[in-house]
Amino acid sequence: MPYSYKIMRILIIEDDLDVRDFLKISLDEKCHTVDTTADGERGAFLAKSHPYDVIILDYALPNKDGLKICKEVRSAGVTTPIIMLTVRSAIKNKVDVLNAGADDFLTKPFSFEELLARINAITRRGETIGENLIQIGDLIMDRNRQRVTRADKEIYLTKKEFSLLEYLMQNAETIVSRGMILEHVWNKEGDPFSNTVESHVVNLRKKIEIHRRKRLIHNFPGRGYKISIKNR
Repeated sequence: MPYSYKIMRILIIEDDLDVRDFLKISLDEKCHTVDTTADGERGAFLAKSHPYDVIILDYALPNKDGLKICKEVRSAGVTTPIIMLTVRSAIKNKVDVLNAGADDFLTKPFSFEELLARINAITRRGETIGENLIQIGDLIMDRNRQRVTRADKEIYLTKKEFSLLEYLMQNAETIVSRGMILEHVWNKEGDPFSNTVESHVVNLRKKIEIHRRKRLIHNFPGRGYKISIKNR
């Protein structure tokens, strides 16, 4: 069965370099925006400061362990789904993990496919069937197949263009600010003073508005961007 696919911003808090790099590379290849840290204190700060879709949290970390981070994040009112990674298999530890506020846990070693399945399960809670397809006028995004078409013609997008378009389509008819786009589409290293958002919007427009098709992405100077089938 295919995954209920959507582009997400994911935080990985993991001090094992091999595991951390493997997860980042693998999730990057799925078009997700991924932040990483090896430090528990830094991880807690990021989890409370940014709007992540999923947090992948190691149990044993320097400076602050996974249980403390989980409790701290939940106490701060953050409801982002958390998957805890642990090498411990005792029932007590699993109970502790769930009682601390984690949504799920995986015992190391695990397969990347299993992690994807867990991510899929916890992020689909509350969603309705059929959300893999998003449509704005004759523009259709198939998140399962990572495919975009307009008037039945496929449009090639880079990973970042796909993520940007998905975010705009998820917020159709709503003006999203440049800052909101940076928060959701770029990771914490995104430079707020660069013109990266503007240049990506320009490139995206060229691709989806080819052959003089009706403009869908509208610019609101000083406010942000909106995707809409309506005129300004």
